[in-house]
Amino acid sequence: MASTTPIDSPPPTQAPPVAPEKKAPSTGRAGDKIFLALSRGSGILLLVIMASIAAFLAYRAAIAISQDEGNFLTTFDWNPAGDPPVFGIAVLLFGTVLSSIIAMVIAVPIAVGIALFISHYAPRRLAAPIAYVVDLLAAVPSIIYGIWGALFLVPYLEGLNLWLDDYFSWTYIFDKTEIGVARSLFTVGILLAIMILPIVTSVSREVFLQVPRINEEAALALGATRWEVIRMAVLPFGRSGVISASMLGLGRALGETMAVATVLSPSFVISLHVLDPGGGTFAQNIAAKFDEANELGRDALIASGLVLFVLTLLVNGAARLIIARRKEYSGANA
Repeated sequence: MASTTPIDSPPPTQAPPVAPEKKAPSTGRAGDKIFLALSRGSGILLLVIMASIAAFLAYRAAIAISQDEGNFLTTFDWNPAGDPPVFGIAVLLFGTVLSSIIAMVIAVPIAVGIALFISHYAPRRLAAPIAYVVDLLAAVPSIIYGIWGALFLVPYLEGLNLWLDDYFSWTYIFDKTEIGVARSLFTVGILLAIMILPIVTSVSREVFLQVPRINEEAALALGATRWEVIRMAVLPFGRSGVISASMLGLGRALGETMAVATVLSPSFVISLHVLDPGGGTFAQNIAAKFDEANELGRDALIASGLVLFVLTLLVNGAARLIIARRKEYSGANA
C-alpha cells in the first residue's frame, strides 16, 4: 500500500483590518438648534434695529440740514423757527464733550479707588455693605439726581466756585467772569460724575476680583507691599476692564437728559470758563425744546440726536480699539 505524503497546506491568510465606520456628524439636539436660531436671530435683530434708527435719524436730519441757512457744525445759534431758519450744534457739542470730560476726570479715579478698597482692603463684613450701597446708587432715577442737584448741589457749590476762582483763576478754566448761581457745566460735570460712579465702580470691582490669586501670592512672596501688588498684578490685569467700565460711564454721561436739564442754565455761548453759568448739551436741548418746536425744529433736534448717536458709536469704537491693542493686559490669556 503506497504511503501518501502529507501536502503542506498554506498558512491561513489573515483578513485585512476593517476600518471603523465613520459616524455621520451629529446634527445636534432640537434644543441646540433652537438656541442657535434664537441667538443668531437676536444678533440680526439688533443690527436691524440699529440700522433702522440710523436710517430714520439720517433721513430726518437731511431734511433739516437742507433748509438750514447756517452751518450746522459751526453755527452757535439755535433758531429753526426763524425766517430764515438758522441753527447749529457747535455749542451743544462743546457742552456735551466738556461736561462728560469733567465727569470722567472726577469719577474714574474715585471709582477705581472704591473698587480697590472693596476688593483688596476692606474686611469681608464691611466690603459687602459698601458694595451694596454703591450698586444701589445706580437704581436712583436721573430726575431724582436732577432735583437733588438743583436744590442742594447748586447752592452749596457757590462757595467752592469762589474758592476755585480765588486760588486757581490763573488756569483760565476756573476764572469766574460772571456773577450768578452755580448752574454751569462744572456743576453738571460733578452731578454726572456722581451718576456714573456706581457703574464704573461695579464693573471695576468685578474685574479686580477676577485677578488670579497666584499672581498676588507670588508678588507677596517676593516681598512686595500691598500697593506694589496692586500696581504690578491687579491694575495691569484689570486695565481693559477699567477702560470698558469708563466707556460705559461715558456713554451715560453723554446721553444724560433730565438731570442736566434740571441743573444747567442753558445758553448758546462757548466759553472755557467752566464756572460761568451757561452752555448746553445735546440731550438737554432736545428735552427742553422738543415740545415747543415746529416740524422743522423737530427735524433739527433729530439731526442733533444723530450727531449724539454717531458720537456714542465713535466712543465705543475707540474703547474697543484700546482694549484690542492691550490684550496682554486684558486677562483673557491668564
